[in-house]
Amino acid sequence: MLVYTVKRLGLSVAIILVATAVLFVMVFAIPGDPVSVALGPRASPSVVEAFRERMGLDQPLPIQMLRFYGNLLTGNLGHDVLSGRSVATMVLEQLPYSLTLIAGAMVWSVALGVPLGCYAAMRRGSAVDSIVGVLSVGTIAIPSFVVAIYLLLIFAIGLGWLPAIGAGRSGEFGDQLVHLILPSLAVGLGWVGYLARMVRSTMLEVMGESHIRMAHAFGLPPRLVIFKYALRIAILPTLTLLGLGIGQMLSGTVFAEIVFARPGVGQLVYDAVSVRNYPVVTGAVLVTTAFYVLATLAADLLVASLDPRIRTSLRQ
Repeated sequence: MLVYTVKRLGLSVAIILVATAVLFVMVFAIPGDPVSVALGPRASPSVVEAFRERMGLDQPLPIQMLRFYGNLLTGNLGHDVLSGRSVATMVLEQLPYSLTLIAGAMVWSVALGVPLGCYAAMRRGSAVDSIVGVLSVGTIAIPSFVVAIYLLLIFAIGLGWLPAIGAGRSGEFGDQLVHLILPSLAVGLGWVGYLARMVRSTMLEVMGESHIRMAHAFGLPPRLVIFKYALRIAILPTLTLLGLGIGQMLSGTVFAEIVFARPGVGQLVYDAVSVRNYPVVTGAVLVTTAFYVLATLAADLLVASLDPRIRTSLRQ
């Protein structure tokens, strides 16, 4: 298990480094000049050149990339070209809002997807199974920004049940929780279908194994067999899917934060791209990439620790 952990950790670091290089090239391929945006069109050439030199933008791209890698070792993600603030500080200020939104989305997806998958497996071939299948495909197919817009129009503007914009008043948990309902549902609804389909397929596979048939033969209640024995095994692939889903939810938070005017890393990246603020874009996307890779690593390690079959294969 230790060797497996070290290998997966090394692979995760390599993925982050490669993703950083690709991101660096893509960001600088965006049309526009951040210096012109920061100083305005009337800045003198000498001021522009001095600012470009201070930001390190006068160096070739490989040199800038090596300097960025060197700064990463000290936790320095650069500075905002407009305000001069530390990018790391700006990202850390917005990250809790995005993580809270992802946590709420995961609660929605698990609370709805796992029971639907279990119920569809228990009623295989019935009308309920067909309805769950249609709902699963529907939630997967609808983009999160479309869900966010319709939730806003129906529940916030039309019915007035829930707030439309913002993250709630600071320090008031209840108000923040109410403001979280619609955006988290918009992000998590698409993963309800993924989880329902995954749980259903793995449940059907597990229910055909010998120990589950033996539990039924001994007369144990079907619900006890399903939720105490079958689901404990069937839920393991779902954990891996959730680890991958965190990355997709991160991308979904961009639309939810824009539609519902919430603070967060997605809103920060959107604002930075619109003004060609390269350091903020690079730093924010790097942090979210690292979070995605580490979440996948944590899910793999959790599954490996819970599944005896994986532990046996690691020892061989």
